[in-house]
Amino acid sequence: MITKYWKKIGMFILIVACVFNIMNKLIHKLSLNEEMLSSAQYMYDRSVENEKNENKTK
Repeated sequence: MITKYWKKIGMFILIVACVFNIMNKLIHKLSLNEEMLSSAQYMYDRSVENEKNENKTK
């Protein structure tokens, strides 16, 4: 019986997985402002770290 409906079962599982993935991304989405602030903080921290490493090698 499963051999007759395997394509439909596979499509159903795929659709359910896609819906869960989309819902998860919508629920846990960061706002653009928070994303930009965290990116700027990361880049600042990296530049400070690079300056410290350059000062150590001199």
